Amino acid sequence: MEMDTQSEKTTNIASLESLDSYIEQQDNKANFKYVSNIPDVCKEYPCILGIDEAGRGPVLGPMVYGCAFCPINEQMILEQLECADSKALNEEKRDVIFSNICKSNKSVGWAVEVISPNSICNNMLSRSKYSLNQVSMDSAIDLIKLAAKSQVKIEHIFVDTVGKPEKYQDYLKSLFPEYQITVAKKADSTYPIVSAASICAKVARDHALQVWKFPEGLDVNHTQFGSGYPGDPVTKKFLVDYCDPVFGFPQLVRFSWSTAVNALKTTAYHVEWEEVNETDKKSPAAINNTSITSFFKMTNKPNRPTERVRHEFFAQRCLSRKVEF
Repeated sequence: MEMDTQSEKTTNIASLESLDSYIEQQDNKANFKYVSNIPDVCKEYPCILGIDEAGRGPVLGPMVYGCAFCPINEQMILEQLECADSKALNEEKRDVIFSNICKSNKSVGWAVEVISPNSICNNMLSRSKYSLNQVSMDSAIDLIKLAAKSQVKIEHIFVDTVGKPEKYQDYLKSLFPEYQITVAKKADSTYPIVSAASICAKVARDHALQVWKFPEGLDVNHTQFGSGYPGDPVTKKFLVDYCDPVFGFPQLVRFSWSTAVNALKTTAYHVEWEEVNETDKKSPAAINNTSITSFFKMTNKPNRPTERVRHEFFAQRCLSRKVEF
């Protein structure tokens, strides 16, 4: 999903407060991208660009891919900013470093893509399988394209791997032969530019959870659903307490995760889905037959098909009617 051009012109995230404000304005069920203002030096001098993600494993909330970039001859600033693997830093330290990255906008730029739980699950459960690895790779590719479109003078790209590094690196090189590309395990703890990307992604995910608004009308804040990781007792309790026996989980939950599936088995009503025979649905006899309900319409006016508007609940979850009554 390309970022709205108007948003590019009017939005400037320069602090944690403006980050919160920006995320609050977005639609929870849709993906969105943000790119910072591009420093002039990043357009003039060869740059390194790092890519990493946050929130791949949790059962709650979005997955966020982040990238950071700066001129090769100014990369010492990354050490001054104390960029390190985001997982090795506490939340307070990550917030401080992110704020300092925003203040260093004369030499460092960044971008993120926030991938909604809805999007993740719909992709993973679609008929044509679209794995989480492919979702991750596509997001990384989109961020590279976004940086290039924003006129960042990219020379070398560093990526924290998904799957086998060699295979992923070859794939990226086939798409971007004009750049040097390094894909490695634990790149976020090896390359400071990937560490910066990791921090931007992690802070964006943390704050997306903190300002999450439930379209289902639940009065719940982030302290009541925890970190989102399956092993978190607060998250486990949330999955039990906020599971509707008919409609299941709110949009915050990645319903394709085994943790959510197991919670549904013990909390929600059992449902059996009947397979619809494709040949039956297209049978000429069925198409030409008059509906029995038409005999009960006491009117002299010709029958006119009326459009039935689906409730927003079903539209938001991309649910469709399989059997017409």
